[in-house]
Amino acid sequence: MTPDIVILNGRLITFDHARPTATALAISGGTIAAVGDTDEMRSLAGPGTRVIDAGGASVLPGFIDSHVHLFGGSAELGMLDLYGIQGLDRLTAAVRDWAANNPDDTLIFAVQADYAIMGPGQHTTRQDLDKVLPDRPFAMFAPDHHTVWANTRALELAGLLHGGEVDMGAEIVMAPDGTATGELREPGAYAPVLRLTKHGGRDMLGLVTGADPVPPATPEQRALDKAAIVQGLKHCASHGITSLHNMDGNFYNLELLSEIEADGDLLARVEVPFHFKSHDSLDRFVEAEEMRTRYKGDWVWCNRVKMFIDGVVDSSTALMLEPYPGLETVGDAVFDYDLFEAACIKADAMGLQIAVHAIGDQGIRWTLDAYEAAIKANGRRDSRHRIEHIEVLHPDDLPRFAQLDVVASIQPGHAPFGVYFPPDGVGKMLHDHQIPLAFAWQDIRNSGARVVFSTDWPVIPVDVMPNIKSAVAPRKMPAPWRDQSQSLLDTLQSYTADNAWVEFNEDRKGRLMPGMMADVVVMSHDLQAMEPETLDQARAQVTIAGGRVTYEG
Repeated sequence: MTPDIVILNGRLITFDHARPTATALAISGGTIAAVGDTDEMRSLAGPGTRVIDAGGASVLPGFIDSHVHLFGGSAELGMLDLYGIQGLDRLTAAVRDWAANNPDDTLIFAVQADYAIMGPGQHTTRQDLDKVLPDRPFAMFAPDHHTVWANTRALELAGLLHGGEVDMGAEIVMAPDGTATGELREPGAYAPVLRLTKHGGRDMLGLVTGADPVPPATPEQRALDKAAIVQGLKHCASHGITSLHNMDGNFYNLELLSEIEADGDLLARVEVPFHFKSHDSLDRFVEAEEMRTRYKGDWVWCNRVKMFIDGVVDSSTALMLEPYPGLETVGDAVFDYDLFEAACIKADAMGLQIAVHAIGDQGIRWTLDAYEAAIKANGRRDSRHRIEHIEVLHPDDLPRFAQLDVVASIQPGHAPFGVYFPPDGVGKMLHDHQIPLAFAWQDIRNSGARVVFSTDWPVIPVDVMPNIKSAVAPRKMPAPWRDQSQSLLDTLQSYTADNAWVEFNEDRKGRLMPGMMADVVVMSHDLQAMEPETLDQARAQVTIAGGRVTYEG
């Protein structure tokens, strides 16, 4: 058969042990038909074959980002981005300019607001934000999406100025006078504010509740939401991404993605989980089974349960074994442990994969304990259960990942030695003895555990290459921080073949070899010839998903 596409003159990194390198490949009917040298592949081309000259650059399996929030990240492409903004004056200028250009927005909403946006050691209050925008509701998201700060008008409109009931692990921070300070910790506290945004909070429902919009989205709202996701998919394709593992989900997400697929606009394969919350009963797992039964295609599918066990270090909500330095709190458990363990046993018994957000050393220990309980209850199987983030790890728990066959799902760009966040932020919240195994990618890899990489978009940009640079050439940090730098090939494998493996698709994608899905990225540079510190200068030139060109630079 004459190929649809041939890629020539490349430096292929195949992750096929039988043929780790090559210079060319051919694609036919959505699969890789042949891998070999350039002259051989050129001879296969016919009059209708698209010929792509890689020009000596790297050619890889399409990148798989195994931890994203697709709807939220897509929606935030159209929101005010405060990354790099510091100080009241700069914040005020940015917000007022945005507000002037968006006169019809009920809530002026911004993202990527640093925890120290008002200055080192200063806590943002509603009074601060009243100075920024006194006459309209205004709120802003922390980069980690675990805290929202709102001004007085936004709190009044959301019904939170005088507090309110919240889910376990969430908090409306209150002032001595009985009013809210403006700081809303965790989704259970800030959900009423999100309902005021352009998308009515629907972009975050999979995360906040795991449920569908109530009342159901109108046709106009569905069209708005679909358009945002389509733009997000285009953005992902521009970075060489061909598959995404969503970390929040509901039927509404799955319906929108299926409609986008039917429209021909689904540019990446998307796995969507069933999201189980601490206020749910185990009976709700019937929804997980329905999701898995209804959605099991190559482009949209469900086979996983997502849960949170704790919050984040910056807001002292990550669950720790001991109090934070200078504080009395050990963080906040999102679940009662007994319910959490029961949910893990239930999901495992159903044959579902589990992914749990666990950042603090106690949160990680609880998750490992629950996975071990599932093995004892149901027997050991090839579950590929995951722990997401793993930012502060106790030495006693390091070997348990390999012992329990638990996958470490890590976001290199989140670390203080990555390329996005200040190096002195997280360290202030940790004891010195906790730091050596903080963001311990290489130590976890050396323990024999499987490591997969992702971004957690929109916590950091979905851009692949800065994240890869964070892994391969992290910022040098003083002791007691340890060097956790990764090799380039390990990093690329954790972004491709290993991410295909963790979704149980290792025999169908993630490698460049005949018969595999034709998910391929042609890069702008030969990555193996670049200095590690320059890796973020490379980008995707051509992205191919399912044999279709989804992006050309």
